[in-house]
Amino acid sequence: NMAVFQAFRALRPIPEKASSVAALPYDVVTREEAKLIGDKNPDSFLHVDRPEMDLPDETDLYDPKVYDKAGENLRNMERNGILKQDECYYIYELTRNGRTQTGLVGCCSIDDYMNGVVKKHELTREDKEQDRIRHVDTCDANTGPIFLACRYPQELLDLMEEWKASHDAVYDFTADDGIGHRAWVIDGEKEKATIAQQFGEIPSIYIADGHHRA
Repeated sequence: NMAVFQAFRALRPIPEKASSVAALPYDVVTREEAKLIGDKNPDSFLHVDRPEMDLPDETDLYDPKVYDKAGENLRNMERNGILKQDECYYIYELTRNGRTQTGLVGCCSIDDYMNGVVKKHELTREDKEQDRIRHVDTCDANTGPIFLACRYPQELLDLMEEWKASHDAVYDFTADDGIGHRAWVIDGEKEKATIAQQFGEIPSIYIADGHHRA
């Protein structure tokens, strides 16, 4: 078995909204911190990831209302033109303290998780799994990406470098925490076919972060 990695229908911010939509992961901010960020910034994705900020303080975190609010907030962002959809692969580059990491964003296969192509190394907690399942279900979207690592073939590295050199980044901003974010949309049919084919020759992919989301 080899890895399946496909282009996917990303719902993503329009370029001028990218820096205000970008948010910390849902599990690194407290309820209070999330609310402070959300009250200040109506475009923050934390309105989808931590929707309890838009409900009364006494609301239980696992109340069905919380998940419903997440779905409502996500649909509103799309309706208001803050998010748009296309079907591509994406290059995502993070820079912190002068050090840069670059990867590809796409769609992985659940079957690969079940058949062992995607390798896990962490036990998960049932309550946290259920929370993510309900969130994904109610939003009808995978709201939290999974960070996977593998050994990229040279052809894939070359393709990414060439694409970056010949196309403008759709997003290019530095977040409040000093981390730089840049992204490119790979919409070329030839390149899309090459990425799928190259991943089809990779035998193992490792979950670096996101066991509960997986």
